[in-house]
Amino acid sequence: MLNTLISAALLLSLAAPLHAAQAADNKLVLTGSSTVAPLALEIGKRFEAQNPGVRVDVQTGGSSRGVADTMNGLADIGLVSRALKPAEAKTLAAHTLALDGVALVVHASNPVKQLDDAQIKAIYTGRTRNWRETGGPDRPITVVNKAEGRSTLELFLHYTGLKNSQIRAQAVIGDNQQGIKTVTGNPGAIGYVSIGAAEYAVGHGVPIRLLPMGGVEASTDTVQRGSFPLSRPLNLVTRGAPSPLAARFIAFARSPAVRDLIEAQYFVPPPR
Repeated sequence: MLNTLISAALLLSLAAPLHAAQAADNKLVLTGSSTVAPLALEIGKRFEAQNPGVRVDVQTGGSSRGVADTMNGLADIGLVSRALKPAEAKTLAAHTLALDGVALVVHASNPVKQLDDAQIKAIYTGRTRNWRETGGPDRPITVVNKAEGRSTLELFLHYTGLKNSQIRAQAVIGDNQQGIKTVTGNPGAIGYVSIGAAEYAVGHGVPIRLLPMGGVEASTDTVQRGSFPLSRPLNLVTRGAPSPLAARFIAFARSPAVRDLIEAQYFVPPPR
């Protein structure tokens, strides 16, 4: 899901032209969440291999883009890394592909092992500006926040009870890879990213550490058990009845045929 999985085909410019949904019977356009897109890309490759002549075009841009493009008929399937909002659910249908959690990460050299909810809010609102105030080293805190439209931002705000206008961030980032890179390059930084992305990075020697939330370890295991407080569904969304090709892709993406792809990216297959 990181460098080895995010290919040039995935990192398309947001300015790249979109093709209208159902523009061709042998092509699917998927847009949205940078968390879901790498997995969708790998599933798309396997689907193409089993369906010669079919093309699956995956583009990123955030969950909000996935919702908007699907509603406006610019995408056959939206990639949305959260539950649909009530207003969205009136128009769109969600098909859960996998489960994920969102966790705070710090640099591996940071000795702070945990933060309670009050400390997290104090850091993100700028009331706590030095790690010394949390039992850590005398080092300024660099607050890393997600950009508007990112589902991880919405989940974090919901968990903390904060509004985005209250957050005092020194860095605003987009996708998980950018967040991990920012924390890796700054020993004083704190950010929040997908647990799956963070576990993958740690497993490949990236110097970050996941912090527990609500006293629960941040891991795919706790997400699978349902005990981690900040977890979310990773959804494929459609407007109305999907086209026959889109319906086939969704059924394939939710079948045991891709379970290995889901687990390879440290996501949790949903209950069936």
